Amino acid sequence: MALTEALKAELLEVALEAARRAGELLRDGRPSDLSVAATKSSAVDVVTEMDIAAEKLIAGFLAERRPGDGLLGEEGAETEGTTGVRWVVDPLDGTVNYLYGLPAWAVSIAAEYRGETVVGVVEAPLRRETYHAVLGQGAWLGGARLACRAAAPLDQALVATGFGYLQARRAHQAEVAARVIPLVRDVRRGGSAAVDLCDVACGRLDGYYERGLNPWDLAAGELIAREAGAVTGGRPGEPASGELTIAATPAVFGALQPLLEEAGAWHDGTA
Repeated sequence: MALTEALKAELLEVALEAARRAGELLRDGRPSDLSVAATKSSAVDVVTEMDIAAEKLIAGFLAERRPGDGLLGEEGAETEGTTGVRWVVDPLDGTVNYLYGLPAWAVSIAAEYRGETVVGVVEAPLRRETYHAVLGQGAWLGGARLACRAAAPLDQALVATGFGYLQARRAHQAEVAARVIPLVRDVRRGGSAAVDLCDVACGRLDGYYERGLNPWDLAAGELIAREAGAVTGGRPGEPASGELTIAATPAVFGALQPLLEEAGAWHDGTA
């Protein structure tokens, strides 16, 4: 199977519909007594019954519409596939926000073709916003094309970050943040990597960085940020990854990446 414009259009259509359905389930089906169903890396890294239900919905829809594709989902769904297409799915990015009734959570769905992300959709139901991007075709919020903020120096930049769930990692991330805070306009901690990446794309942030992201956390949002004109990457010369993810306007990226490298943002404080 070749990656044609028709295939990209089909993948976008499928991703938008899957994200819409999952977003509606999460928004309208949230029980008033929502509780933790399981924990992952630590007692504060939680899964709710709704994470599981949303991933089941998405996986079923993708299997129906694109039965030969692979799938990698945060809550354990994984299939190999035979088409060269793999879906990378976070059914609920920002679970702790969702658990507490905070609005910064999203459904993140990306489609990879032979290992390259070609379609990304982030559905943020409580913000009533749907972001999408197709490789080489720009990034969009609904019908409005997105562009990251105009160039600004680091000391005038609003930068977001996130913190992991392992105690040692969080402690070191706080040390890194302490290095960053005096050099920027201000720092935000939103709680959803997908939403933060989209906020870089639409100009609500000048930059974002975080260590410890998984493929499903960043796949869709990173494409959306890049297609909006942001620069994305990890350590110098490396792509965004679990080691370190940075997305920022070109000027801010150029100043932020070496600062994070020097501060050791790419490790947990034991290196």
